[in-house]
Order: sequence, then C-alpha cells, then structure tokens
Amino acid sequence: MLIHCKNASFAYDGKTAAEGINFEVNCGNYLCIVGENGSGKSTLMKGLLGLMRPISGEVMLGEGLKSTEIGYLPQQISGQKDFPASVGEVVISGRLNSRGMLPFYSKKDRAIAKKNMEQLGVYDLRSKSFRELSGGQQQRVLLSRALCATSKVLLLDEPVSGLDPLVTAELYKTIKKLGHDTGITIIMISHDINAAVENASHILHLHTKQVFFGTSKEYQKSNIGRSFIMPKEGVKCEIFAEQIFTPTFCGRRRRQWNK
Repeated sequence: MLIHCKNASFAYDGKTAAEGINFEVNCGNYLCIVGENGSGKSTLMKGLLGLMRPISGEVMLGEGLKSTEIGYLPQQISGQKDFPASVGEVVISGRLNSRGMLPFYSKKDRAIAKKNMEQLGVYDLRSKSFRELSGGQQQRVLLSRALCATSKVLLLDEPVSGLDPLVTAELYKTIKKLGHDTGITIIMISHDINAAVENASHILHLHTKQVFFGTSKEYQKSNIGRSFIMPKEGVKCEIFAEQIFTPTFCGRRRRQWNK
C-alpha cells in the first residue's frame, strides 16, 4: 500500500471542505478523483501533498514514500504560461527538492531531466523558451518536470484544463502510457468522467463527502456511475466539463438523448 487515506476530513477556517474519505492506492494504480466544482478534490490533493493536515482521520504514506518524493503538476495559470525560462531549465528545476543544499545540478540530475524530456517528446525543444510553446507542449514540459521529482507517484490537478479536444486526447494517452511503461502511480483530478473511466484503474468520486471508491469497472456498474457517465453518442462530454453535475441533471440529459 502506497497511500492510505483513513476516514480523513479537511477544513478551511473551521468550515469542512471534504470529509469521511477512505481509500487506498497501491503501486502502479491510476486513480482519478472526480466530482463537481467545490466537492473537495483540490483540498484532498493538498492533503496528499502534505500541504494540509486532516482535522480528523489520517493520510498515511507506505512503501517508504516521503512527501518530497511525490511529483506534482498543479493546474496551469496564466503566469506559468509566460514563465521566462527555457524548456530545459523548467524541467530540471523538478530536481530541486532532491538536491538539499547542493548549489549545482549534478550529472545525475541532468541525465534524469534528459530521460524525462525524451519520454515526453520535448527533448528537441529543450533550448526553446517555455512561453513560446503551445498549451499542449507546455503541459508535456511540466509533466516532465513533475517526473524529475519522483519515480513513485505523480499527482496531476486537471492537466488537460484549457486544451483543445485533440490535444486533450493525446495527453490522456500519454499519461496512461507513462503509467503503463514506468509502473509509476498516478493520481489525477479530472472533470471528464468519461475519460477518467476509460483511462484510470480506479475512481474516487467526491461530493464533499466520499460517494464512491473502487475500480473503474465497478464505478460503471454503480448507481452513481450510471448517473454521471455520459453516453458515447449525442453531445460530447467536453461541452459539460465545467457544469455542476447532479444525478437529476444527468438523468434528465440521458432521457433527452434517448428520445
């Protein structure tokens, strides 16, 4: 067991943001955390990163995992897109947490950065300015950077946010292949429930409280899963990615598609 969240609850200024969360993540799992805006997804991510402590329950790390060994790709903001550095500089900066007080990057650091850039297909861009890249290229660079911090666990917070559908599909494939090829554990926040079910091994669904945890196949058969998963035909799920979903809303949509 790599990460165990045991009846954990989190709050801001005394107001509960997520509660009663119980799940386990094992080595090689690909967990997607889904739910509407304000359901506690990002709060839980902060808890897994050790940036927030639960007000009750606990978050336990196993297999010798340390919080500094977790790679993290946050939601991209406008300031990050204009970051004035080369691709190579951005990627290798992911090695900072592992360097301690050493003032310079070592040969090992540079080799790891090169390997990750090659793996994500951005090595040829290493001398280019990060701000000159497309949104999809920037996310691959930032994913390479996150990989430089870990060989065990990647936490991804809405990595496809703001990307067009084609680039989104390509990045989903890249993330899934990365987990398959390296055995790294992936925990990703996503609004796209259809893509989560298609790519992830496990689903955690939050609505402030935990409403489901299990395998993707179990989620598809569950009442909550059937309420939220969009049918393949009809309107594409990307259109509704930012909507606040409820079972009633999804049920109404399903009836409209079936007419």
